[in-house]
Amino acid sequence: MKLLIASDIHGSAYYCRTLLRRYEEERADRLILLGDLLYHGPRNDLPKEYAPKEVLAMLNERKEEILCVRGNCDTEVDQMVLRFPILADYGFLYEQGRMIFLTHGHVFHEQNLPMLKKGDILLHGHTHVPACREHETYVYMNPGSVSIPKEGSAHGYLIYEAGIFLWKDLDGKPYMEYRL
Repeated sequence: MKLLIASDIHGSAYYCRTLLRRYEEERADRLILLGDLLYHGPRNDLPKEYAPKEVLAMLNERKEEILCVRGNCDTEVDQMVLRFPILADYGFLYEQGRMIFLTHGHVFHEQNLPMLKKGDILLHGHTHVPACREHETYVYMNPGSVSIPKEGSAHGYLIYEAGIFLWKDLDGKPYMEYRL
């Protein structure tokens, strides 16, 4: 199974459209969204083509393909207009004997770990900075931000397929890799 993992769209119709185009071109089986879908939040400037209603319409068209966790900018009001579940604080995937703990990153993160066994993966967005760090007992990963990247990082996403995590910019160019 091929997964496209992304975070922090923050209501940008431009970057949501671009991400969904990459999703089609990648021929991924599922789109995993790590929160902050519609609202830009008080700490961020408005992203390019800020249009939450357009974003929700684009995402609703893919409702059967999306798995999502709640970001700190996602609310019950957002759930009222989105046709797929967005309010779970975390989710799990299991791959090659490892748990991949999916969350946004505002509650569980490297300084406040969830229940992880040795070798598990903590995967979250929130910081808007792509990352892959091996710790003694777990691996931390972050796909970065689709619409508001920080610290000079690219607008991007993460692909997972056959034991390989591949970070890509929105042009589809890979720039980091991790193998299980």
